[in-house]
Amino acid sequence: MASESEIRQRFSQLGVWLDERSRRLWAAAESVAHGRGGISLVSRASGVSRRAIAVGLTELQKKPDRSPGTGPPIRQKGGGRKKTSLKDPALLADLEKLLEPTTRGDPQSPLRWTCKSVRNLAAELQAQGHQVSHMLVAELLHQQKYSLQANRKTKEGSSHPDRNAQFEHINARATAFLKSRQPTISVDSKKKEQVGEYKNGGREWHPKGESETVQVHDFAKQKDTPYGVYDLGLNAGWVSVGTDHDTSAFAVESIRRWWNMMGREAYPEARQLLITADGGGSNGSRTRLWKLELQKLADETRLEISVCHFPPGTSKWNKIEHRLFSFITKNWRGKPLVSHEVIVNLIAATTTKTGLRVQSQLDTGKYPKGVKVGKQEFAVIQLLPDSFHGEWNYTISPRS
Repeated sequence: MASESEIRQRFSQLGVWLDERSRRLWAAAESVAHGRGGISLVSRASGVSRRAIAVGLTELQKKPDRSPGTGPPIRQKGGGRKKTSLKDPALLADLEKLLEPTTRGDPQSPLRWTCKSVRNLAAELQAQGHQVSHMLVAELLHQQKYSLQANRKTKEGSSHPDRNAQFEHINARATAFLKSRQPTISVDSKKKEQVGEYKNGGREWHPKGESETVQVHDFAKQKDTPYGVYDLGLNAGWVSVGTDHDTSAFAVESIRRWWNMMGREAYPEARQLLITADGGGSNGSRTRLWKLELQKLADETRLEISVCHFPPGTSKWNKIEHRLFSFITKNWRGKPLVSHEVIVNLIAATTTKTGLRVQSQLDTGKYPKGVKVGKQEFAVIQLLPDSFHGEWNYTISPRS
């Protein structure tokens, strides 16, 4: 505990710098530090009245009238140590050169084969003559709007020479169908989902320390395949959750269920149906079973079914990917998909601010793999290839 003489000595050193308010606040804080009898002790040592100290104690208990740092500046404008980036104008330029993506394949790039950690970046800048630390590098990166980012899947192989032309063709066809109020859908199968108490990607809010527990090992015996149908005109989706193989028969059955449950009511006067799909998988452009099953669907619905496939390597451009599947993934993030019912309900509960509505149903049908379509079966399909890339664009008409 400080004595009265020590308090008097501190006050004499600070007194010339204190105004009336800061003097009583200092005295109040000093008295609090000495506990019982502190007010009298500080009053005798500093000469500040007991009443002024009491006022200071009241002020200490209140919040300040302004936020810290918003008062008059202590340091004059331009004062203080100059920033390293100002003293070393070449520092930012050299740092950005090290981070430039085009240097990844450059054999002369010093960081070609090392990770771009702040320590490695600092070491390379120091080798170039800059006085920097890894902490300064991190600060400069934040100032230049850099952030830690993971790899992003966007490249899907070589580009077809008619890639853009096919995009324009699909857009023109879809625009014409929507204008004439004919159903236009985007279809695809989502990735298989493990059924059971297994980890699902993403995070969800829980009370601290009460996150859901799941199995350590992901060896699911059952995997469900959601096959989606997205209606471009109505911003509505249908998802069949299949428990068997992802085949063309399953894909067309999903489209059939969409038509029976949603499409027929929404388009009572429909004569045509446009399907946009990627070029591989169960709805692949070269798959005979896909076209045979579509022929059966055309016969049942009496719809003239037109199909436009996206070029190779461009499946992510399909509307269903970012207008339906992405929102389903967000909706069930962090939730273990413990049963078929949970998967169906989570899909059906998916909504967006733009009004997306989704229906979902479990499909327990059997869809064996390896079904072959012979030449004779394929020959009776009423298939009319388009004049532009008939392997991607074609129409299947109902048989009489």
